[in-house]
Amino acid sequence: MTARLLRWLVVGAAALTLGSLALVVGYILIQGVPHLRPELFELEYTTQNVSMLPAIVNTLIMTAVSLAIALPLGVFAAVYLVEYARRGSRLVALIRITAETLAGIPSIIYGLFGLLFFVTALKMGFSILAGALTLALMILPLVLRTTEEALQAVPDLYREGAFGLGAGRLRTVFRIVLPSAAPGILAGVILAVGRIVGETAALLYTAGTVASFPKSILSSGRTLSVHMFALASEGLYVDQAYATAVVLLIVVFGINTLSGSIAKRIAKG
Repeated sequence: MTARLLRWLVVGAAALTLGSLALVVGYILIQGVPHLRPELFELEYTTQNVSMLPAIVNTLIMTAVSLAIALPLGVFAAVYLVEYARRGSRLVALIRITAETLAGIPSIIYGLFGLLFFVTALKMGFSILAGALTLALMILPLVLRTTEEALQAVPDLYREGAFGLGAGRLRTVFRIVLPSAAPGILAGVILAVGRIVGETAALLYTAGTVASFPKSILSSGRTLSVHMFALASEGLYVDQAYATAVVLLIVVFGINTLSGSIAKRIAKG
């Protein structure tokens, strides 16, 4: 009786989750797809066409720069914690607690820090670089923890076999452990990309809201989420905001699909 009850609870929870997701996605598609127009993808943004093409380019640039900063730091830090640091040490425990604490800080706090440090103290101004550095700080704990869990999931037999064949620790890490943990690491990357693409509050304080193609990473620019927020908050372009939400869903789905295919290829290789 208890097992059957738990089974129905699990099934009910799964159905509720999938239903809620389908409801949100379906509502966005119903509201946004009819308002997708060619003028929304023109090269230059104006108040007449409210083009989202510059925001799409800014989103891709912001994602690439943020991952280029956070991914190496998070992966190498996780490698140190799992492969080099003494297990059970206070340093490892402190780093883990710090990472979990940073992961729970609201994004608006990161935005205020980015405004005070990157924008003002370092005099970067409202720029893509300031926004990317702020987002890198936000996703760094996520990349660190997911990579650490992926490395810990690699059986110790792999390491012992490599050591037995005469491979050093560094060679073992880069030739055996990291390739085996690559699918788990990429799963963390997918989560990080989702947070980057969907972030709004932190970017309002650091990257700005200029709706144009950036001349460099020191130029201000708005991402798709900021673009959607700006259109919705003005109250004049609500339909275009729903259309932007549809494109945002497509971009996130495309990035996740690409990352998932890469993870499968690495796992098979």
